[in-house]
Amino acid sequence: MPERLAEMLLDLWTPLIILWITLPPCIYMAPMNQSQVLMSGSPLELNRLTEEQRILNRSKRGWVWNQMFVLEEFSGPEPILVGRLHTDLDPGSKKIKYILSGDGAGTIFQINDVTGDIHAIKRLDREEKAEYTLTAQAVDWETNKPLEPPSEFIIKVQDINDNAPEFLNGPYHATVPEMSILGTSVTNVTATDADDPVYGNSAKLVYSILEGQPYFSIEPETAIIKTALPNMDREAKEEYLVVIQAKDMGGHSGGLSGTTTLTVTLTDVNDNPPKFAQSLYHFSVPEDVVLGTAIGRVKANDQDIGENAQSSYDIIDGDGTALFEITSDAQAQDGIIRLRKPLDFETKKSYTLKVEAANVHIDPRFSGRGPFKDTATVKIVVEDADEPPVFSSPTYLLEVHENAALNSVIGQVTARDPDITSSPIRFSIDRHTDLERQFNINADDGKITLATPLDRELSVWHNITIIATEIRNHSQISRVPVAIKVLDVNDNAPEFASEYEAFLCENGKPGQVIQTVSAMDKDDPKNGHYFLYSLLPEMVNNPNFTIKKNEDNSLSILAKHNGFNRQKQEVYLLPIVISDSGNPPLSSTSTLTIRVCGCSSDGVVQSCNVEAYVLPIGLSMGALIAILACIILLLVIVVLFVTLRRHKNEPLIIKDDEDVRENIIRYDDEGGGEEDTEAFDIATLQNPDGINGFLPRKDIKPDLQFMPRQGLAPVPNGVDVDEFINVRLHEADNDPTAPPYDSIQIYGYEGRGSVAGSLSSLESTTSDSDQNFDYLSDWGPRFKRLGELYSVGESDKET
Repeated sequence: MPERLAEMLLDLWTPLIILWITLPPCIYMAPMNQSQVLMSGSPLELNRLTEEQRILNRSKRGWVWNQMFVLEEFSGPEPILVGRLHTDLDPGSKKIKYILSGDGAGTIFQINDVTGDIHAIKRLDREEKAEYTLTAQAVDWETNKPLEPPSEFIIKVQDINDNAPEFLNGPYHATVPEMSILGTSVTNVTATDADDPVYGNSAKLVYSILEGQPYFSIEPETAIIKTALPNMDREAKEEYLVVIQAKDMGGHSGGLSGTTTLTVTLTDVNDNPPKFAQSLYHFSVPEDVVLGTAIGRVKANDQDIGENAQSSYDIIDGDGTALFEITSDAQAQDGIIRLRKPLDFETKKSYTLKVEAANVHIDPRFSGRGPFKDTATVKIVVEDADEPPVFSSPTYLLEVHENAALNSVIGQVTARDPDITSSPIRFSIDRHTDLERQFNINADDGKITLATPLDRELSVWHNITIIATEIRNHSQISRVPVAIKVLDVNDNAPEFASEYEAFLCENGKPGQVIQTVSAMDKDDPKNGHYFLYSLLPEMVNNPNFTIKKNEDNSLSILAKHNGFNRQKQEVYLLPIVISDSGNPPLSSTSTLTIRVCGCSSDGVVQSCNVEAYVLPIGLSMGALIAILACIILLLVIVVLFVTLRRHKNEPLIIKDDEDVRENIIRYDDEGGGEEDTEAFDIATLQNPDGINGFLPRKDIKPDLQFMPRQGLAPVPNGVDVDEFINVRLHEADNDPTAPPYDSIQIYGYEGRGSVAGSLSSLESTTSDSDQNFDYLSDWGPRFKRLGELYSVGESDKET
């Protein structure tokens, strides 16, 4: 208690001591009213003003300014006296007036202009404004004339403990790893106090924990929070709430305090091993499940979180390690068992696996807690399923010679039903892979036969697909690819590799190589091609050329002599027999064309025709081509002219490919009947080309030229119409080139003013045998003759 009392007294007297030390010599604290007086001179001069000083009237500075103090938050009934202004020029006659200006003058601070007393009329807050700068001046009361220059002074607001500490950044959050040792630093907090830190203990803070013990502790001065218990377990409790207090006045009684909260979260460490929820798992799977399908999932639980809970799964033992695999699901943290190889219920019906789950990230600090892994047993039962047929091989390779006979067996595929019931199998070819239907298959035994001839030179490989279908269940099918290779036989004779044309110089030397040729064979023998070259038997003793076989399987043609003359013979044909080495060997004869050419002295071919001999006058080939072109152009012009001329003179009666039409001339004069022979000229009905009695038909091209008999020459006038029609009818009937059909032309316009109506019989609803033309006689003398003609025609048909 004595120490505590001494400390309290020290806290109370320290501000007074500091204030007393800092007071300037010109400030005097009035003992009666605690006012402050600002006067000129020293303290001695303030109490003892000697006569000598008054007599000398020596000039002194008017003001010696320093600072005044006033307590904040003062709220008495009367304004608080801050201080008093006084000058040595004031004789006490009340002729001097004091004026105050500056910060808060008139609003916060008021001055008695007679006595110079300064009062604070409002409550002051140091935290809002710590000091005020004012200006004082003494003036003459009557004239307001300044007696001295103005001077500044400061009024400082003296602090009291009126602000509690505050945590500006609260509430706080912090983390600390679980299982941390005692005294592990968690975080630190900071509080602020608006009071004056240099005046007393108003801003001296001390920290403490109100809630959160015994788990955490705090340093009183630095506010560092630490763990107070070791090995706190996140799995037991993850989050803690700590209440922290900051108190001023050094934590003593009477001080103000503020609080904040700190939420401490324990972060996870890998201090727990994985553990399977059950020691035995059971799964079932059909035998026809697709490879890679998930069969089941196993899960090992881990109390840790995040990467500390990640586990890897493995199959460490069992009779199905080759058929199954297990993978880890990072999201669900479990193991997925999948099928690696096909299952067969008929072979094995169940499997047993031993799986292990182990932590991926192990913290060596906790390795002593035991192995961070666990094991479990998995039993998998295979269920029977109706499986499709199984071929004896996944692929088949067959070979067949290209000259194989039709319906011969190429090979065989086999398949079986793996089920216990063992259904019979039916085979077929997928015709999408054999569009040309070159192969067939026996539906019962799977033997593949040849349906159409093969040609290796067209296609070496044929890829087909064979389908096996269960007879009892047509939905169970299997497919297998079959590759058929066509083997070569010697069925193609060799021939020249290309079209060769050799050139022989007139000035060539005997034994000179004229041309080197090579042969090709579409066949493909195992040991490669080997060709034999020879001349025809009748040309073995060819006087002009000979042949020579080269090592590269080619042939060279050589000249036997020189002095070839293209004027005597320009081209030589040399038949060459080419034989292969097949069994049996095949041969063919190819002819090499050898052209005699004129060459330069160094053997360069210059001309291979008889141009020099044909054009002794020295015309060049270009000039000869130009002349020929001009001649051909002239011929074309003449032909076009003759063609156009003929086309212009051709009669426009009937074109070759058109139907036969009668030549009809329309006239308005009807005439006066048969008695009227002057009405029209019968010659207008005749074709000008038929003056001689012959008028060829133009609708077809006659194979025979019809020579009509010479008839009577037509006369311009007085011709009997009946006779004229009968003559033309007789010529048409005896014309073998005339088509056996009539040509009908319908005329829709019948003229004007006709009282008879239509004369056409084409629209009659009766047949020819039913028609009676006697009514024409009733139309008048003009139609009587026409009726007689039709009546005669009908009687002729009946006879």
